[in-house]
Amino acid sequence: MKRVCVFCASRAGARQIYLEAARAMAQALARRGVGLVYGGGCVGLMGELADSMLANGGEVIGVIPRALVARELAHRGVTELLIVRSMHDRKARMGELADGFIALPGGFGTFEEFCEVLTWAQLGLHQKPCALLNIDGYYDPLLALFDRAVAEEFLHPVNRRLVLHAGDPGVLLDMMFSYQAPFVEKWLDREES
Repeated sequence: MKRVCVFCASRAGARQIYLEAARAMAQALARRGVGLVYGGGCVGLMGELADSMLANGGEVIGVIPRALVARELAHRGVTELLIVRSMHDRKARMGELADGFIALPGGFGTFEEFCEVLTWAQLGLHQKPCALLNIDGYYDPLLALFDRAVAEEFLHPVNRRLVLHAGDPGVLLDMMFSYQAPFVEKWLDREES
């Protein structure tokens, strides 16, 4: 993997552990020589992640929609800042640039971005690893929801395996480096639809 896209918040969160996780993620990426693709902001977890990557000598590519340049305070010190037209363009560009995806703790935007690239994987549009950095059980409820979707037969068990998760950045990256996308001949059973 040459670059990993990390989805995360433009806020720091309620506890110091989230900022520490962003720093640890940056250090783990930089140690492995993996570049960062992220949302382009200089505040919250986004800013902490980018600053830590830069401090550790890592490549940082920010992708931010024009409408959010002022609101999310675009990070002007990154290796490359790409200003795009829309949120859709942002996700598409991040997807093109990255060899895998990680979600740090965040809110609606982080959830939506992660679930979209996960859906792309389910549809076979890419075979890149999709992972959650599950700091202090932050993503336990989401993982439980995915398990419920399997139990209720809305999600195929093979597709549930598309979601990697760990609480430690190094462990998570090891999982991503050894990831083999599961093969599913079809994602929708036409006889059941």
